[in-house]
Amino acid sequence: MKIHAAVLYEAGRPLQVEEIEVLPPQRGEVQVRMHAAGVCHSDLHVMKGDLPIAKPIVMGHEGAGVIESVGEGVTSVAPGDHVILLWRLSCGVCEYCSSGRPALCDVGTEVRRTGKLSDGTTRFHASDGTEIRHFCGVSTFSQVSTMPEAAVVKIPADFPLEKAALLGCGVITGVGAVRNAAAVGTGDSVAVIGCGGIGLNAVQGARIAGARQIIAVDVVAERLVDAERMGATDVVDASTCDPVKVVRALTAGVGVDYAFEAIGIPATIEQALAVTRKSGTCVVIGITPAESRISVDANEMVYAEKTLVGSLYGSARPRIELPLYIEMHRQGVLRLEELLTRTYPLAAVNEAYEDLENGKLARGLIVFGE
Repeated sequence: MKIHAAVLYEAGRPLQVEEIEVLPPQRGEVQVRMHAAGVCHSDLHVMKGDLPIAKPIVMGHEGAGVIESVGEGVTSVAPGDHVILLWRLSCGVCEYCSSGRPALCDVGTEVRRTGKLSDGTTRFHASDGTEIRHFCGVSTFSQVSTMPEAAVVKIPADFPLEKAALLGCGVITGVGAVRNAAAVGTGDSVAVIGCGGIGLNAVQGARIAGARQIIAVDVVAERLVDAERMGATDVVDASTCDPVKVVRALTAGVGVDYAFEAIGIPATIEQALAVTRKSGTCVVIGITPAESRISVDANEMVYAEKTLVGSLYGSARPRIELPLYIEMHRQGVLRLEELLTRTYPLAAVNEAYEDLENGKLARGLIVFGE
């Protein structure tokens, strides 16, 4: 099938929106007609070369669509089903999957590393026959994408697909980190450094958890307005002050019970740890360039008994939590409309990433058919 997709041929160069061929699903695979795909910083890291990956590759990892066709042996979905895509697919049986940590599954890691499916090949080809790889196994910046059955979760057909697309990375990563990696509870204090798509969801995750104080930190004023809309009780413009001093002042010099870093910069990770109180927990959500390192005062970790942890994909169980988030939204608990800044057609994908890099988006969506 001939379709249009956004292909990355070289780091540092714009995505190339072009006609390519997508092959039908093989055994254990499904083909999805995309409806909406998220504009996320993880793609931007790859596009800029911060995270090395084999190319050419169809980008995009957050999205929702409709099952077009299925391969032999597929049982969980059928043509016509609405689905959210899982950018960190899992085998379901390994040690990590069995212990409720599917994001750490080695099968998903290998698909992410190679850009190829389980048989070592791809389902995308350029006009000259060259194989084009799959980003995170799903490649959502494609009108139609073929992927493993394990990369989709069926959702109710009456749930809007544009909202569903927001759940697949931004919501589950931010809210999930609060629920799963930190277990924030009623009355806790929280700081979120970085209020883009992931950070805003950490803010609303803290609100949902019942945190009494939620301090949002960013250098973009519009994002701080968004953070207040999502539930922040205090905002700190880090472009005008030392955020560590201000957060500590807002907490009577003590620091917060839980700090979340949602940017992926060593300096802001160190700031998040610095605003964490004694016996508190600092959770790193942001993805840094591959060579990044942070400096930690080892004695402070001992004397203050702080905990520093990472959270991938919200440390979540997507097949259980995504349907839960849909229900939470229907009940008015989880906010989704407030996350979306703008939609773009596939042809404007590079404009979307320029807007993201320039701080103009909380979350953007590529909507197919626009």
